[in-house]
Formats: sequence, structure tokens, C-alpha cells
Amino acid sequence: MPAPTLMTVTGSTLVLTGPPPPPRPRPRAPRGGPYRRLFARPGTRAFTTGNLIARLPMGMFGISAVMMIAGQRGSYALAGAVTATGLAATALVAPWTARLVDRFGQARIAVPATLIAVLGSLCLIACVRTQAPIWTLFASYAATATTPNIGGMSRARWTLLLRDAPADHHTAMSFEQAADELCYLLGPVAAASLCTLVFPEAGTLVATSLLLVGMLVFTAQRATEPPPTGVRPAPSSSPLPALLPLLGLFAATGVIFGSMEVTSIAHLDAHGLGAAAGPVLALQAAGSCAAGLLYGTRRPRGLRVCLVALCAAMALPWAAAAGGSLVPLALALLLAGAATAPTMVTAMSEVHRRTPEGRLNEGMTLAVTAILAGIAAGSATAGAVVEHLGTTSAYALPAAAALAALLIGLASRAPVVRTGRR
Repeated sequence: MPAPTLMTVTGSTLVLTGPPPPPRPRPRAPRGGPYRRLFARPGTRAFTTGNLIARLPMGMFGISAVMMIAGQRGSYALAGAVTATGLAATALVAPWTARLVDRFGQARIAVPATLIAVLGSLCLIACVRTQAPIWTLFASYAATATTPNIGGMSRARWTLLLRDAPADHHTAMSFEQAADELCYLLGPVAAASLCTLVFPEAGTLVATSLLLVGMLVFTAQRATEPPPTGVRPAPSSSPLPALLPLLGLFAATGVIFGSMEVTSIAHLDAHGLGAAAGPVLALQAAGSCAAGLLYGTRRPRGLRVCLVALCAAMALPWAAAAGGSLVPLALALLLAGAATAPTMVTAMSEVHRRTPEGRLNEGMTLAVTAILAGIAAGSATAGAVVEHLGTTSAYALPAAAALAALLIGLASRAPVVRTGRR
């Protein structure tokens, strides 16, 4: 049967037209849970694969360098000084690298910056192996400070893809936090195993290879790369003023991480349980990883609510340490770890909300730098407290740092920058 013909009258002219076009079908949203929907989006699995490969070495480089230098040069003091120098260099160089990434694009800056860091790691291996002068160790490890913030670049991609889907964006940020915890859980274990079971330089070699391969895979996914701004950022657009209160909060959170790790290792060793230090710390990281993934399937909470929960959780290890038993302390650390991920996810969302358009990677790198500074300060302070006051008293440091983070969060009244993002 022929299709009916419609007749319309325009002025005095009779126009014969065909049937109206059928309505366009509406695109269906991906079915399944929040993470299945997240990775059903085109390109997300590819850049996430590269992201995870390149992120695992972040938990390997420090302990690999310490074990390699101490094993070859016989000095943990030298090894600690070299890694501390690299941390200080990262605090200076990382925001500058992130600014270039925002301006010129991820692939254009991240690949050469990674190559410089790779060369620094290879030079460190050569200098340690050949008994080169001590200053060459410091110079080589400082060169690794150009390593791009792969977590920040991945979060920037999610923010671009999910700018109109705030619920999915929350899920993506929770996944990224869980990935951080997973890599810092597996990285030290892999590094220690490689350095002890293979040869002292194996941890650094494997970490360097993973970083290079992962970064190449990640930056090859150009379809999901945020467009570069292409212009020199004006000083007035710096994310620092809006993020300053949050940076204090991130620094306090870093103190929690650094002091908790040192205190737990010292406490277990003092009670003849040094062999359990690795599994107990892994349990803490696993709790944070699981909590991060679970938090991504739930409605996000306010930052202050998360900080109150963090304060309560950080008091648990302090109370459990007084008993001297392993099981209560392990459970307390598991709960303490579970409280950190929601806080970090919510705080990172605040970073997104307050960072000016076009400088997101720089803003997130500033947050990571504040965490690293807090870790360094927390580790050093915990070591001093353990030596003079004992391990039980040292567990008060994470609790005090959590309280400081809460007070900073309560006092935070930083202006919100209009970025156009939800």
C-alpha cells in the first residue's frame, strides 16, 4: 500500500509532501550498576588501563630507591635523604608540570616529562651500581620529579566526559580514589619482593618500565583528552587562593597517612610482631579501597560529615594500641582506612568545584603535593614521638591530625570559582 501523501496550502499553491519522518529514538542509558555504566562510555576502558599501569609505580619508587641504595651503599640514612630530596623536588616541580599539561595538553607534555623521569631513574640505577659520587644520587632522583600526576590527568578526563552527569562523576572520583589505595597497597609489596628476590635494582627497573608503558597507553587515547587552553594562564586565575583552605586539609590528611604508617610499624615491632606489619598495613589500605568503591555507589555526603567520621575512626587505633593485642589493632586500622576514602573523594570533588576552568590538573596536583608534604611531616614527627614517648602515644598523632582536618573544614569559607562544571 503506497504511503499517504499530505497536502498543505501555502498562499494559493497546493504543495504535495511525503509522510512525516518517524521520531528519532532516544538513546538508551547503559544498564547495570554505576561502575558498569561508567565504563560503558566510549574510550573510558582504554585510558583507565593506561592509567592503572602508570599509577602502580607510584607506590613502588620510594621503597625501591630505599632498598636499592641501602643495599648497595649500606646506609639507610643516605637512602632516606635521597628520597626526601626527591619529594621536595616534586613539591616544586609538579605544579609547574601540571600547569603545562593544562596549557598544552596531556600527550604533548606528559610524554616528554615522563621520559625525563625515566632517564632520572636509570641514572640513579647506574650511579648506585657504579659507586658514583653521592651527589649524583641526589641529582638523579631529583630528576624524577617531572613525573606527571597521572591520577590528576585521569580525573580531568572523567570531569570532561561527565560534566553533565554529577552522579556518574561521583562514581568516577570514588573509583579513582580506590585505584590510588590499590596501587599504594600493591606497589610496596611488589617493590620489596622484586628488590629482595630478584636483585636490588629490579624494583626501580620494573617501576620505570610500567610508568613509561602506562603513560604511552594513556596519552594515546586522544579522544578523551581534555582540550588544552593554549594560552598562558593569568596570575589572577591561579587556583591557589580558592584552594588554600583545602590544601591545609589535605596536608593534615597526609599527616594521618605518614604518622599512621610509621607508628604502626614501630608499635608492632616493639611487641615482637614486626612480621605482621606488612599485612596489617595492607589491611588498612584494603579497607580504604573497598570503602572508596562502595562510596561510589552511594549518594555523596558533605565534607564535614566525612571529617567527623574520620575523627571518630582515627581514635580507634589509639585506643586499641593500649591493649597491645594484634587483632583489635588490625580491626581498628581497617575501620580507620575505611574512613579515609570517602573523605578524600569528597575533598577532591571540592577541588574540582573550586578550580578555575582550564587549570583543573594544576589544582589537583596542588592537592597531591599538600598530601605528600603532610606525609613527610607526619612520618618525621611520628618517628620522634616513638623514640621519646613510645608507640602508644604516637597513635595520638593521626587522631590529632584528623581533628585538625575537621577544624580546617569547619572554618573553610573559601569562595567557589564559577567553572561551568556541575
